[in-house]
Amino acid sequence: MKRFDLPYGRGTISLSLPERRVKAVLESHLHTYYPDQGEEELVRRALEHPEGSPRLSRLAEGKHNVVIIASDHTRPVPSRYIIPAMLREIREGNPEADITILIATGCHRAPTREELIQKFGEEIAEREKIVIHSCEDSEDFVSLGTLPSGGELILNRMAVEADLLCAEGFIEPHFFAGFSGGRKSVLPGVAARKTVLANHCSAFIDSPYARTGIIEGNPIHRDMIYAAKKAGLAFIVNVVINQKKEIIHAVAGDCDLAHQKGVGFLNDWCRTPAVPADIVVSTNGGYPLDQNIYQAVKGMTAAEATVNEGGVIIMAAKSEDGDGGQVFYETFRDEPDVDRMMERFLATPAEETIPDQWQSQIFARVLKRARVIYVSSAPQEMVRDLHMIPAGSMEEALEIADRLLGKPDGSVTVIPDGVSVMVTAPEEGKTEL
Repeated sequence: MKRFDLPYGRGTISLSLPERRVKAVLESHLHTYYPDQGEEELVRRALEHPEGSPRLSRLAEGKHNVVIIASDHTRPVPSRYIIPAMLREIREGNPEADITILIATGCHRAPTREELIQKFGEEIAEREKIVIHSCEDSEDFVSLGTLPSGGELILNRMAVEADLLCAEGFIEPHFFAGFSGGRKSVLPGVAARKTVLANHCSAFIDSPYARTGIIEGNPIHRDMIYAAKKAGLAFIVNVVINQKKEIIHAVAGDCDLAHQKGVGFLNDWCRTPAVPADIVVSTNGGYPLDQNIYQAVKGMTAAEATVNEGGVIIMAAKSEDGDGGQVFYETFRDEPDVDRMMERFLATPAEETIPDQWQSQIFARVLKRARVIYVSSAPQEMVRDLHMIPAGSMEEALEIADRLLGKPDGSVTVIPDGVSVMVTAPEEGKTEL
């Protein structure tokens, strides 16, 4: 038997399979990469050698109102290492700088005080000025014209009016923006809901270029990079993390150029060819990305790329927060026909995009390809309402999968972390930037 200890919540969940059934294990190669420096040193070195930009300390000279866009609680960004280094660098160049940490929630809920302490450490959470972005329309926003897509660009006024705007973040494969990090701190990070909805419209989500690991030709990326430049995002510090959520690579500098360098690193280490199988097991990499079903769609898309048509996906995501989005949940609860649902999505004009439609559209695409068995702590009725089959353990999930396929020895491909890997067709090469 072959045993897999898969990330699940803050721990792991085990799966044992006869070796003859394991067709492949698809992982990024980041677990084989060992940096020559520790986490703090990697961040410091990136700050000392920025890409396409003066050092952050230089940029801070003479700047009074400095804003650092920081990720929220749904992202495993090791902010405890990044933010202190950025604060030191800014204050080195300008001890009198008035610094605000702006939490880029996008359209997510606000983090709790406990989550902020966990993310930044108690000293920063207690002593620094922290403001939490809200995507709801209010006088806290300013319009900067029109995006390349035609949608209105409405951003948080605090970010736009900063004398110096910078951001932290991390770069990983992203299931429709190509990669996370860089420009995403602005859009969707500190954008108004109306702008996020326009950027995440059904036509863009349906684009063959709006896929994991693709930037060139990606209409969603095009809007995002435009928004970042329009907002004046002057400097970023982005990291790449391994399966233990440890920093193994860091880049800093110009929003676009530094991000490209980080993307190049991931292209070297995270791509793996698809190995089609009857059953594909995937996860969302554990906490914090598997807190709800909404986020777990990301890990499912890795399985989608390699599961046989009509096969079965077993998705393990603890989902202690439940569905993760009321509209997302109601979309599936209230429509039993996925084909009809997809037709409705594709017929929806960009300006009429509803919250979470993009996630629903991608999830529907996954469900059209394969049946999904969901291993979680979410209520079983909720899982069924979302057109999936609940299971209380990996063993039960495998038994259900075998029953659905009508055979006890179907081939299985295992993806231990579905959000860290780019599963591509064997003939695909690296993404050109």
